[in-house]
Amino acid sequence: MTRYRLSGAVMTHPQRQAAAERLARSAPPGALRVVMDPDPAGKPSVLRTALCAWEAIEDGATHQLVVQDDMILSDTFFERARMAIAEMPDAALALFALWDSRNGAAVRFGAMAGARWVGAVNEYFPCVAIILPREVASGFAAFGRRHLDSWPDDILMNRYLRAHGIPSYVSVPSLAEHEDHGSISGNAFRGPRRSVCFLPQDVPGREGARLTGLRVLPFFKQGVAQCAVRTVPADARAPHALRGPDAGRWLHLDCEQYLEGSGVRIGRQQPAIVGMAEATTPEAARGAWLTAFTMGFVHQKDGLRCDPATGDPGDAPGPDAVPDPAVLAEALATVGPGGISYAQAEERIAQQRDELARITRAGLDAGRDAAERTRPPRRAHPTPTDAHPADAHRVALLGGAGTPLGEHLVRGLTDAGHHVTTLTRRPSGHPPHALLDLTPLALPPTASPNPTLTLELPALTTKFTLHLGDLYGPGCPHDSRIGRLVWDALRSYPLTLDDPAETLRPLHTRDLVTALSLLLRTPPPESVIGLADASITATELAEAIRTAVRPVPLAPPEEAAHTTPETAAWPPSPPGWKPVTELRYGLHTHAQWLAYEGIHLVLEV
Repeated sequence: MTRYRLSGAVMTHPQRQAAAERLARSAPPGALRVVMDPDPAGKPSVLRTALCAWEAIEDGATHQLVVQDDMILSDTFFERARMAIAEMPDAALALFALWDSRNGAAVRFGAMAGARWVGAVNEYFPCVAIILPREVASGFAAFGRRHLDSWPDDILMNRYLRAHGIPSYVSVPSLAEHEDHGSISGNAFRGPRRSVCFLPQDVPGREGARLTGLRVLPFFKQGVAQCAVRTVPADARAPHALRGPDAGRWLHLDCEQYLEGSGVRIGRQQPAIVGMAEATTPEAARGAWLTAFTMGFVHQKDGLRCDPATGDPGDAPGPDAVPDPAVLAEALATVGPGGISYAQAEERIAQQRDELARITRAGLDAGRDAAERTRPPRRAHPTPTDAHPADAHRVALLGGAGTPLGEHLVRGLTDAGHHVTTLTRRPSGHPPHALLDLTPLALPPTASPNPTLTLELPALTTKFTLHLGDLYGPGCPHDSRIGRLVWDALRSYPLTLDDPAETLRPLHTRDLVTALSLLLRTPPPESVIGLADASITATELAEAIRTAVRPVPLAPPEEAAHTTPETAAWPPSPPGWKPVTELRYGLHTHAQWLAYEGIHLVLEV
């Protein structure tokens, strides 16, 4: 460690100064200095204090460590940290990942592969215990000062690291644990925030054993088994990921959708171990099992590494790497607790931990077994010689190529059994197969607040007009009627309603996919169709956002606001279809997409 020198800071607020000083004393002498919030009476801001901590790097230090005051450090924290710096001197190193996060999912795959570090995935970059090279710390501090009072520090950190191509890794296991003294910055509503895998006496060594290039990440969050899938170019060898022009984007799916597109139909099957659960709820048991099933399926079927940008397999921990049983056991044991942490107290979560761990293990084994007997997956852009299932319908999407929403629609329809192509211009004459015009979705929301799509079917002469209402969810913009409020809540801004009594008709992108799939198979008798049949007021929407995203205040309504009643009758829905996405969860997925993907489209670095 002669070439590199690490300095460190504990960031804190006067209300928690005693905790910060205890943490500093627990470290080797001089390793951590306490850095105080420069404006403790001001609006709570982790970023404001973090910037001071990054700027507090000592003269002669090559790297800066910043730790929040409510962390517990492992016994070998500084030994591992210094060894990792020597191995990866140019990298950003996160020493903690949450149990319900995408980076936590990456850590679990790292534990399965015997890795010590995993490449960070597109999410927030965990900042509760983090090391940056001196130049990166300085650059981020300047960037953060230009964006004070905008985004949380971990969201901005991910944006900065990604924009500058800085290698970013997360430790396996975590070197720090969250102690939860209460949140000054307003995060207490999220429930307990524990590490994906914390072993206080983890033995240092093998810091060069890295796993990168992960492209399918199953994780259990907000009570739902979810799955993030990275897009890849058309010529990359990644059969389960959508081939798209931007290899840096991720699709936001749920595990069942991913599995169905990979040839596995879970349906309403309930494994015996889930049905026999006693300590936990059926919903928690099934969510943990399904997440683990998907993990096992991905691990066995696809392998774990594939860099979509280059086709390079990425880093592997090496042929001699062997999973540490203790690390793997702890990483798997937090799948279930993380998924229910948003709604349950820590004591109740602890009562369910052992049973959820057994269910997770069973799901992992079942997923591996399923991978051995599953048919090949459907592909998003087949060649003309590809064979398709007999019930598949050919559909061309006009105007959606390369857009985030278009990618989600392509993936969703493909997973539903349709043969999908994308067009940049309208074909001459009658389309040879179904044509869905997505062009209105490319218009600014202010120009088309309630867009309509047209669907043409080759066997019929009628064009179907589809009224979408207020589309929201993964792939949808930040400046729509719903997106604007979600965007403000993400940044802790008060929600301003132009008209509290205004009527909206939310339609989640997943429900749009199911409706389109049904219409392609069974054309409705009506030529005008409504795809969002439940209306809510702007006030009701705002309350749902305050629950699903962040409990921000409501701004006082404008005195001149006028009620805008809905006058036109809403068209009928397709027979046999109705939206099923629960509004709170749908808003949560929209917020996730905006924070992890949408921010890269609008925030300058």
